[in-house]
Amino acid sequence: MTIHQYLRAIAGAFVLASLSLGFFVSPYWYLFTAFVGLNLFQSAFTDWCPMMTFLRKLGVKEAEQAAVEPPARAA
Repeated sequence: MTIHQYLRAIAGAFVLASLSLGFFVSPYWYLFTAFVGLNLFQSAFTDWCPMMTFLRKLGVKEAEQAAVEPPARAA
């Protein structure tokens, strides 16, 4: 998976989790949903968000790197 695929998956999980927490625990969790949405919105224009920095430090591949490297072969 590439960094953008991880980013979308994590953002979706955060949104679903915060909506559930907002419904079952406290409506203040909806503020976290708004925070994730605002980060996704600004990253559409800047191609940067805090989670991307974290994923890069973990060594997740960029789309260009994933396209160049051949897939791992099974032993």
